[in-house]
Amino acid sequence: QVHLLESGGGSVQAGGSLRLSCAASGSADSTYCMGWFRQAPGKEREGVAAINTGGTRIYADSVKGRFTISRDTTNNTLSLQMNNLNPEDTAMYYCAADLRRLRCMATLRESYPYWGQGTQVTVSS
Repeated sequence: QVHLLESGGGSVQAGGSLRLSCAASGSADSTYCMGWFRQAPGKEREGVAAINTGGTRIYADSVKGRFTISRDTTNNTLSLQMNNLNPEDTAMYYCAADLRRLRCMATLRESYPYWGQGTQVTVSS
């Protein structure tokens, strides 16, 4: 069992930056597959970025070159650095985790057993 808590959301203007964090607790291991997802009003939740146990990262096409997912194993924190934000990035952002260190893969599909409650990101034009 792992508990995920997102933070860092807020309101920014288009072109601005924001850094989201996801604190993971309840697990002895700090390295496993994790991902960031988002859901805008009226839309389905979509994968944004993911990182596997070894640190390999993948991104949705819409955020490539703008977002960076990273993990700090020291404090069990997953981060999402978001640069050059645009209004289309407005959404509730969720972090997710899959604790199967040897079997999990970084994926943008909603196959993660554990999810946080989300943090709101609003980008104004």
